[in-house]
Amino acid sequence: MAEDHITLTVPAKGEYAKTVRMTAAALVSRMGMTYDEVDDVRIAAEEAFVYAADSLGEDEEVTMDFIVGDEAIEIVTTLGDQARFDDEDTERRAAYATFILQSVCDRFEMSSDDRGPCLRVVKAKGVDTDADA
Repeated sequence: MAEDHITLTVPAKGEYAKTVRMTAAALVSRMGMTYDEVDDVRIAAEEAFVYAADSLGEDEEVTMDFIVGDEAIEIVTTLGDQARFDDEDTERRAAYATFILQSVCDRFEMSSDDRGPCLRVVKAKGVDTDADA
């Protein structure tokens, strides 16, 4: 199977976290991942969304690109040009989201592309993320 690219754009509001989580689960359900792997992807998608929503503010949109392949899913979440963490509570939630993403994904990185800063996570099928612990 060639990679499929799916783009989801939702308002940066907490009530859309479930939409992101369910979209991620639906996309990986056909990949043959285990229940735990699907759960990891759901968690990763929601945490990436929360991280982006907190950095952007409710008047903006979060764009998430899901790249679905035979053996892995990659989720690229744009943070926008104005990404900010303007209070202690938001910074604490961002640190928590980073910790969760590093725990459930095979790869987690902050990078930048033509749209600006972004969060990039990868979850591969059949890779035990607890093996390094």
